[in-house]
Formats: sequence, C-alpha cells, structure tokens
Amino acid sequence: MALQLTRPICVFDLETTGLQITKDRIVQIAIIKLFEDGQTQTLNELVNPQQSISDEIAAIHGITNEMVAQAPTFEQIAPKLIAFIGDSDLAGYNSNKFDIPVLSEELLRCNIDFDLGARHFVDVQNIFHKMEQRTLSAAYQFYCGKKIENAHNALYDTLATLEILQAQTERYPQLEKNIAGLSKFSSLTNQQNADFAGRLAFNEQQEICYNFGKHKGKTVQEVLKIEQGYYGWMLEADFPRQTKQILRQEMERIKNIASNQSIDDKLEALKNKFKKS
Repeated sequence: MALQLTRPICVFDLETTGLQITKDRIVQIAIIKLFEDGQTQTLNELVNPQQSISDEIAAIHGITNEMVAQAPTFEQIAPKLIAFIGDSDLAGYNSNKFDIPVLSEELLRCNIDFDLGARHFVDVQNIFHKMEQRTLSAAYQFYCGKKIENAHNALYDTLATLEILQAQTERYPQLEKNIAGLSKFSSLTNQQNADFAGRLAFNEQQEICYNFGKHKGKTVQEVLKIEQGYYGWMLEADFPRQTKQILRQEMERIKNIASNQSIDDKLEALKNKFKKS
C-alpha cells in the first residue's frame, strides 16, 4: 500500500436532501476506515433527515422518503459515528467544500462540538482536478480501469474514492504518501481557513479575517471598529453553525483582550496617581 498512515483515515461520503450546507440534511453516510496495517472497517447508515426528500433529489441518489421513514435520525446515530471515526483523519471526494461542512453542521445541530480541527483533510477531487480535471466516474475509470455501477450511492462512491486515492499515490511519484502532505496538496489554496465553509480565514499573523464580500482580508477586530453591525448580521444570516461558532469565539477573545487592557490601563492610572501623591 503506497499510503503512509500514522493513524487511521476515514474515507466518507454523504447523500443529502440537497446542496445547501445550512439547510439540507444527511440521508445516508458511508465510511470506510483504513488502518495503518491496511485493514478496513465499514460503517453505512441510512438517516431519517426529518424533512422531505424531493423527487428530483431522490432520482439522483435513489433514496426515497419511504426508505428513510423508519431510519434513525442523525442525532440518534451521532454517538456511534463519533466513536467509529475516533481520532482518524478524513478524506472524501469534494469533501472540503461539502461533506465536511455538512457533517459539522449536523453535529452542531445536535449540540455536539466534535473537534475536527486537529485532523488532516484529504480531498481526492482536488488532487484529481490538479492532476487530470475530470469527474468521479471518469476518475474511477482513469485510475482504476473500472466503471461505477451504482453512482450516487454513498457506500459505492466511498469505495471508489478510497480506491482512487490509493491509485493516485501510486501513479504520481511527486505526491507525498503521508496524509499531512496529501492534505496540503489537496487544498485549493495555501490560505488556512478558520472554518470549514471558508468564510473565515487566518492571515499571516494567524488573526481571523473575513474571507468573502466587502470586508474580505480584513480581520474581525478591524471590521468591528468600522462596522459594528457586520458581526450581528453574520449571526442572523444563513451561514453555517460552525462559521458562527468560530466567529463568536473570536469576538469573545477580542472582548477579553479589550477588558484586560482596560484593567491594565486603570491599574497604570492608579500607580501614577500614587506616585504623584
């Protein structure tokens, strides 16, 4: 096996009720957990999304409202899911843009603050697009010489993604075989996002900045000084829960710094007062 693992990696895929990260829900999650010794474990669950699956979406992935009516909700499978993933790194196809943000959104919706920050994320689609630029089916044919017989079924797509990742590391000698290197290569930019949706990012000073719109590139602290309502607008607007969580944490950090500075200023003023007296 060309992949070099220092801990397990979970290759996963989601089928959902749609493509809106903040509103649509998971209807199927499939994970293949690859261990350092090459052994694998599989988790495959249908999920009751607690909202309707449109006929248009059902025609794509084949999962109907009837099929998930008696399935557990995401909140019910979340403990098993977290235990299965453990401390693994994560990989998928278009996972950085979609699957990881959706998974994070579902967990936060259940009030589960699952730490994804210490993991590496490998996006097989980004590696493919940088190397060849094609679709998942074409990638499977190109790298593995096979056709996907059950496209848009999460388990089959996950298996194909794992096989493609392994084939990519064998085909391209310039690719690092370790997960940290693959994670860096499969990122579309060198900029480090602060949230999974890429609405917030770190600058060179590791300060959190807005990464979109009229304030792109400005720190949260800078924008607070020139447009105080921007923070409140983001919390009320249709942004992912995890983005709002990171933004709240940054605001708390800024407030604590300001509070400590105020206390220091008062102490300094008292010292000067006593010196004069």
